[in-house]
Amino acid sequence: MASRRGEKSENVEELPKVKITKESLKEALSILAYLKPYRFKFLMGMVFIVLSALSTMIFPFLVGKMISVVSDGKASLPTTASTSQMTSDIQDWLSNSRWSVDFILLLLFIQLAVQMFFSFMRIYTLTEVGEKSLADLRKDVFKKIVSMPMRFFSERRVGELSSRISSDLSQIQDTISFTLAEFLRGLVTLVVGMFLIFFISTKLALVMLSIVPVIAILAVVFGGRIRKMARKGQDQLADSGNIINEALMGINNVKAFTNEHFEINRYSNSINSVVSTAIANARFRGAFVSLLIFSVFGAIAVVIWYGAGLIKSGEFDAGKLTTFVIYTAFVGGTMAGFADMFSQLQKTIGATQRVREILREQAEDISEGEVVKTPRMKGEVQFKNIAFSYPTRSEIVVLKDFNIEAKPGQQIAIVGSSGAGKSTIAALLLKFYQPQSGNIYFDGKDSNEYDLTYLRSQMALVPQDVILFGGTIYDNILYGNPSATNEDVEMAAKRANAYNFITSFPEGFKTIVGERGIQLSGGQRQRIAIARAILKNPSILILDEATSSLDSESETLVQQALEELMKGRTSFVIAHRLSTIRNADKIIVLDKGVVAEQGNHDELMNMEKGKYKHLSNLQMDL
Repeated sequence: MASRRGEKSENVEELPKVKITKESLKEALSILAYLKPYRFKFLMGMVFIVLSALSTMIFPFLVGKMISVVSDGKASLPTTASTSQMTSDIQDWLSNSRWSVDFILLLLFIQLAVQMFFSFMRIYTLTEVGEKSLADLRKDVFKKIVSMPMRFFSERRVGELSSRISSDLSQIQDTISFTLAEFLRGLVTLVVGMFLIFFISTKLALVMLSIVPVIAILAVVFGGRIRKMARKGQDQLADSGNIINEALMGINNVKAFTNEHFEINRYSNSINSVVSTAIANARFRGAFVSLLIFSVFGAIAVVIWYGAGLIKSGEFDAGKLTTFVIYTAFVGGTMAGFADMFSQLQKTIGATQRVREILREQAEDISEGEVVKTPRMKGEVQFKNIAFSYPTRSEIVVLKDFNIEAKPGQQIAIVGSSGAGKSTIAALLLKFYQPQSGNIYFDGKDSNEYDLTYLRSQMALVPQDVILFGGTIYDNILYGNPSATNEDVEMAAKRANAYNFITSFPEGFKTIVGERGIQLSGGQRQRIAIARAILKNPSILILDEATSSLDSESETLVQQALEELMKGRTSFVIAHRLSTIRNADKIIVLDKGVVAEQGNHDELMNMEKGKYKHLSNLQMDL
């Protein structure tokens, strides 16, 4: 378990701790509902924990008996006031019977075998319960995240959400599989051990426990300072990590401005701060551990010294003292381990709270199972009196009194300067956001009356910046319709002008595209996105500046693929290059969120001092 935690600490960010209160504990315990399907095995694991702890406590007793045999020639427990009152046959047998060394050794191996079995079963059962219950929780958290509306993602960083699924859930898993088990095992060991050391000798037990106040004072004096320094070091290490991310993500700028040495010095200074903090913290930890070791072993030395006096006076024997010292070591080790368990519990409560925050969020109403795409939409779309502002910038009105209409099969082009609201129209069509006022109608029916999954199944988006998934070309095209056949995928690639370049690769459709499609050119990624949209066979098509970042040759191939894709579909084309939309049925000119002009190319070009004509003339002059 120690190695697992050590590995985890190197690869996973240190999780913040939360103050333990009645409310925080109640919220943390709510996550145990995921144990319900596996409650029988969980209870079995708890039983094996208790049995493992109890079987472990037999070991010091048998070792003491063996030493008693060697030192006194017999293995017997001296009769005390407490033991004389016990009349059971077992107590008499333990106290008075003479055991041989060989017999005690046999009992030791039997005890170890039984303990080994119980330990294996507790680890196996609790790990299985932890893995399965946390798998269910991971699925629910991921399902919740991907079902959230776009507003949710605009208010959170991707790294933060990834941390919920990785760091936070791993912390909860470790608590269920390991920390909880160790806590219960430690509790049993502590209770039984305390009883046994007092049972063996009250005087020695009081001498040993006299060290507890000293340890408590050391923990208070040094513990807070060590945690504060550790948090400072974690923050500094996180800052150095940010420097690495910034430098690598902006490596083009670093090299273009010859700032390699600037970044090296920036990172070096950050790391030097981490080292200084770590060394300062090491001084405190070293002093704490050294004083702790001195106190604990000093107490053991005093116990042995005092016990030796009792042996000399005939009140004790060597085997009994050995048993006492081993039980004391068990108790001391358990008490020391509770500090780490308490720290882990604080982290788990914090992780649980953050996970529960996500699970309580209001998700979109996403239909489960295969989407039923029938009846197929005709493709009639109407924006009526739309007003919209983004949730994170509510003071800025992006669209106001926006009205347009698209008949089935029409190509609607949307042009305007940056920030005019063009891409916002695509987001509203896909219902990524809800307008503050007004309605959007599909085939004469309010968009809010449609099932959200069905509505989106009738649309396909080809964005400017195509992001492919890190699998094969085939997988990325198939993403448009997972139930499509190989023939369907190949036909979609042909219609998207992608088949020739795909088959030119040695692996063909099985070619790995790399992270975000980095192995392919912009034009190739665009045509794969078009093939994906063709395979989806939507009624409504949204092209968000799909050719604006391509060279002339790629643009020609992509434009031909787009024309094939737009056949028989209602298309909304958000365009930067006006030459690509001259044949559009209707061109909408946006200006600061308002429809400034609309009509076909010829109509708009005949408008004197019109915005579209002005934009067209500017591009012709370039």
